[in-house]
Parts: sequence; C-alpha cells; structure tokens
Amino acid sequence: MSTTAPAAPAIDSAVLNVPAAEPAVAAAHFAARLAFEADVSDVHADLTSGAPGIVVVDTRSAAAWDQGRIPGALHLPTARIAELAPELIDPALTVVTYCWGPGCNGATRAALAFARLGYRVKEMLGGFEYWVREGFAHDTATGTEQRPVDDLTAPRSGIACAC
Repeated sequence: MSTTAPAAPAIDSAVLNVPAAEPAVAAAHFAARLAFEADVSDVHADLTSGAPGIVVVDTRSAAAWDQGRIPGALHLPTARIAELAPELIDPALTVVTYCWGPGCNGATRAALAFARLGYRVKEMLGGFEYWVREGFAHDTATGTEQRPVDDLTAPRSGIACAC
C-alpha cells in the first residue's frame, strides 16, 4: 500500500499561455501607448490648471455635442477635420480627440485624420462617457451638468486615484 499522494494535475495558465514580453520590449510598448493616449483625469487636470499645449476636440455630431461636451472643447466632427483644422487649430498644439466612449472608435479615426494633417495628437481613453462617469462637469445645450462619481470608474470621494 502506497502512502504517497497522487501528483496534482498540472494547471495551465491562461495568462502565461503567451509568455510576457521581455522588460525592455514591454517598456517600449507601454511608453508608446502613453505617447498616443491620455485618460480623462489627466485631461481634466490640464484643463482645470490651464496647462498650455493642448486643444481638446470633440469629434461627434452636433446632436451629441448639444447633449453634452467637455467644457473648453472645440467641436470639430471627424468628417470636417481636413477642411477646418488648418483654420481652427494651431499646429504647435497637441490635439486630444474624444468621442462617445470606449465602445466607439470615432476618436481614433479623428486622431488619424489629425496625424495625417501633421498634428501631434492623443486619443482620450474612455471618451465623453468616462468624463461624465468620473463626475466631471460637462456643458449641454441648456447649461452645465455634473453627475455623481461612478465608483466603478473613480473613487467615490472624487479625488483622483493617483494612479
């Protein structure tokens, strides 16, 4: 009679099924992502502080703009970027594009249009949806509104997560 317990079955890792990149490769990847993206908290911080160097562009339709928008944003629908950007936006500024939210690639298409015109550009992750969900004030056709912080996207206190 054997007193040795049977060996536990090997467990495959879904995460490590594809090995993680080498640290130098990972660092280059994540640095590149940050060169292309900004989050709503960072955009809010820059707009609130008056930090120079960016222009925030809402790329949605007029109806969407009227429904709600980031205070201080410029309304420039994607279809009109090539026509109007050279008249409206200083090429020395970095353009930050946004659309509805993470399920929409309108901000990505707009960022591509700006890049093709020679602008430095970043896409705001989360779009207008996450601006509102993080409890930041937004303008509408009838005035300024602000919803409570969605605690699935930001701390209930409204204080930045400091990530």
